[in-house]
Amino acid sequence: MSAPEQLTPPEAARWAARSGLPLPEDRHRAVAATAEHIHSVVAVLRELDFAETPPAHHHADQEPHADEKRHTYEKPHTHQEHHAAV
Repeated sequence: MSAPEQLTPPEAARWAARSGLPLPEDRHRAVAATAEHIHSVVAVLRELDFAETPPAHHHADQEPHADEKRHTYEKPHTHQEHHAAV
């Protein structure tokens, strides 16, 4: 089985722009490398056999342990909001 081709920086930029997230040119390489890393992790997870693994029991109303913090989502700042705050 041959290895799939790696995502190139120009392709990463094209996919990002297609998704509505245009990237500055200096970010193309880092985004491509991050996407490749995520892809490699997902590929390993897809190969794992979870057939005998029971589902985890989680209740949304449970409080986190004392050493855990609840994470809240914060909307990322847009480029304009960032510069207005600076």
